[in-house]
Amino acid sequence: MTDLRFRVDRALTEFVETELGELLALDGGLTPVAEQMRASIAGGKRIRPAFCYWGWRASGQPDTDAMVRAAAALELVHAAAIVHDDIIDRSPLRRGRVTAHESLGDGLAIMIGDLLMAWAGQLFHASGLPRTFLARALPVWATMGRELVAGECLEILRTGGAPDLARSLAIVRFKTGSYTVERPLQIGAVLGGADPATLRTLAAYARPLGEAFQLRDDLWGVFGDPARTGKSALDDLTGRKPTALLALTLARATGPDRRRLGDLIDGPVAPSDAAEIRDIMRRSGAPDEVRQMIDDRAETARAALHGSRLAPEAATALTRLICEATADE
Repeated sequence: MTDLRFRVDRALTEFVETELGELLALDGGLTPVAEQMRASIAGGKRIRPAFCYWGWRASGQPDTDAMVRAAAALELVHAAAIVHDDIIDRSPLRRGRVTAHESLGDGLAIMIGDLLMAWAGQLFHASGLPRTFLARALPVWATMGRELVAGECLEILRTGGAPDLARSLAIVRFKTGSYTVERPLQIGAVLGGADPATLRTLAAYARPLGEAFQLRDDLWGVFGDPARTGKSALDDLTGRKPTALLALTLARATGPDRRRLGDLIDGPVAPSDAAEIRDIMRRSGAPDEVRQMIDDRAETARAALHGSRLAPEAATALTRLICEATADE
């Protein structure tokens, strides 16, 4: 996994630096934008490229640098989504760095996110894989983009509304689960010409794991250490963001706690209120319930791999990725 991350980082750096050279050749005044582009792809676990790469290997294909470049394109999709998400959430920090909109303003941040998304398609198509391989993955790539935008739109539409666990989980599936686990894995497998049985196994593995990944992210968003998560613990609390954690808390909390929580999250959440909100959540039992949901989904993903006919190396890597996607900080 460490070697794969290194190779993905190298592929990203080579591609981005080449593109930034072309950008700066247009006008040196774009230097602040170029610097923010570099910052936008820095850091991260490269988990989406990992799922894409191991989908390819699960299809029976060998290791190739071209596939690593194709998988690296998924990290640019993620970088673009982060830039836009931070604008929507008014997040001041990401991965411990000042966000693009805080640094350069909303207008330039939107342009940066748009260019990152365009670069993702460009890197994918210029990866060096045969065009016939790339063509069969395009429908899945289009589905991934559609689901990502749908999930973000649904979150915006439902933020501040009545809590609903089923709707929260639908957002989880579209906004994060799809473009983090399921579609990257499927893209890699389809690129590699996986047979129907392999695709079914990977789908049964990816769907619950994608949900588990976002549920864990929801927990980290409230209970994580900002020094380790790289973002404010207040972002998910402000404005009644429709997470499963909040839906369960409001459903399980006592009457006084429910009313107090409603008052605390009705507008911008002050740092001094965060500890009280966490205490209400703990008393409701919602964090433990979310952790159980994560464990249940992780076990479902493991069960999908058990007894499968995947190549042993791919099955081992995908099992390790379960731990990486669901482990506590």
